[in-house]
Amino acid sequence: MNRRAFLTSAAMASIAAGTASTSFAQGKKYKACIIGDTKNGGYGHSLHMVFALRDDVEVVALADPDDAGRAAMAGECGAKTAYADYREMLEKERPNLAVIAPRITARHKEYVLACVEAGAHGFMEKPLANDVAEADEIIAAIEKKKLKWSLAYNFRATPAMQHLKKALLEDAIIGDIVEMRARGKEDARAGGEDLIVLGTHLFDLMVFFQGKPQWCGSDIWANGKPAAKADVKEATEPLGPIVGDSISSTFGFANGVHGHFGSKKNKENGGGRWGIDIYGTKDVVTVRADVNPLVLYMPDPTWSGKQPWQPLPAAPVVPASKEPEKERYAPLINDLIDAVEKDREPDYGFQKALVPAEMIQAVFESYVSKGRALLPLKVRTHPLSRWA
Repeated sequence: MNRRAFLTSAAMASIAAGTASTSFAQGKKYKACIIGDTKNGGYGHSLHMVFALRDDVEVVALADPDDAGRAAMAGECGAKTAYADYREMLEKERPNLAVIAPRITARHKEYVLACVEAGAHGFMEKPLANDVAEADEIIAAIEKKKLKWSLAYNFRATPAMQHLKKALLEDAIIGDIVEMRARGKEDARAGGEDLIVLGTHLFDLMVFFQGKPQWCGSDIWANGKPAAKADVKEATEPLGPIVGDSISSTFGFANGVHGHFGSKKNKENGGGRWGIDIYGTKDVVTVRADVNPLVLYMPDPTWSGKQPWQPLPAAPVVPASKEPEKERYAPLINDLIDAVEKDREPDYGFQKALVPAEMIQAVFESYVSKGRALLPLKVRTHPLSRWA
């Protein structure tokens, strides 16, 4: 088995079989276009390279308003043509597939609706949208045209996370799940921006392990005091309004399981804690987020550290990623194209991404309303915009 085949096989080990492209077997090619913006949201984690391992996809064009960035990124992904205006690109190229690489949510609705008008399926950097009202609009548009779109939740797609879900839910390796504790990166973006940019991955994992939450309660502080309307501001990137440099939130899941999220500004810049710990009636599992997440468990029902941390039994051995810009999204792209060909909802589709988006908004909603925010949210517009 050559290296490319091995990497693709390893990445897809825990995902449903049968993702080999039917169109590839028939010798067809998908036409793909990349939307990027070097000076405004960039390309996420190299989203212009997501089709690098698919021989049945041809990147025909890339759009970027920045001259230097456009030339560099088009060269890297092998785009035949480069455009300054993404709308002109979509109109002229009429792609089957589109990638929205900037992670700034302020333009996600604009980008997606333009791609939908062009009739393209696609893939987009997270987070999903500025608020759930925009997310609803986006999802309604793609469903009306029967298009398939996925969000870049690459951590959940890793063999480590797929194996962990089996270990937790089928093998009950830690017994019954009692609670989940997650923390953001807690770097310069600690608090509201950390909640949006990094929290989205952690909420996606909570849902992956425990299903949809039923409610959220939160406490938010800014500059050493409870956050007030005057503390609402725009994030450092165009991600919509945020508030607070310290956030503590609790979500209620089925069977009384609680999921906690925290992000607090601190001089250690988080100390590398970004990830999630899952506590059970028997043992504890810890996950630290990375291209290949670190997953360990401690067989100790006291949770006191009496026993050493160790790998999960039968954990998949995944070689260190030598080309993460090409490899990290392979499972998601394979799933997306399989969903297109089988006319099903992608495993990482926008419909499922709506739940983490609601969880982010529920954190603010709960604080503003001074009580539990019930999920799904009844009021879909951004609570901080209404509050301020």
